[in-house]
Order: sequence, then C-alpha cells, then structure tokens
Amino acid sequence: MLGKGGMAGLMQQAQRMQENLKKAQEEIQRMEVEGQAGAGMVKITMTGKHDCKRVQIDAGVMDDKEMLEDLITAAINDAAKKIEQVSSEKMGSLAGGMGLPPGMKLPF
Repeated sequence: MLGKGGMAGLMQQAQRMQENLKKAQEEIQRMEVEGQAGAGMVKITMTGKHDCKRVQIDAGVMDDKEMLEDLITAAINDAAKKIEQVSSEKMGSLAGGMGLPPGMKLPF
C-alpha cells in the first residue's frame, strides 16, 4: 500500500510523463520528412501533422499523366509511413523509459 509520500511521488512521475509525452508530440508535429517515388522523380515533403509542404516533380515524368499520378500517390504514402515510423520510435523510447512493457501502446 502506498503512503502519502509514495502517492505524491507517483503523481509527480505521472506529471513528468505527461510533460514528456507532450514535448514528443510537439516535436513530431514540427518535423518534416521527404517521401519519394520513381527513384526520386517525385518528392513530397510532409510535416508530422501530415500536412504536405512541398511537391517536387522531375520534368521527365510530365508527359505520362497516369504514371505521374501513381508516383505522387506513392510518394505521399512513403512520407506518411516515414512519419508513422519516426513517431512510433519516439513514443516507443518514451514508453521504454517509463518502464512500460514492450509493445504497449501509448494513447495516441
């Protein structure tokens, strides 16, 4: 059973955890990743909030509308996967530092 001191320590630990999670979320939202398709012929820059910031298209693919559409889609998906991977790694390292078991997901 926890005494008054134990409960206060637990509350402080929970508050620190909440602050660390908030900082990590803010970092993720500010980060930018680049998704690519067609060996770099199409590049998409996306933020951690999944906002598209930039689209770069090589002139060589401008002639083929269907291929260009496919490459844009693939580049967007690549960027989104990278965001999820970085987010998962960052949140996973926080969970590990809190003593949570591996694979336990945080509420995001």
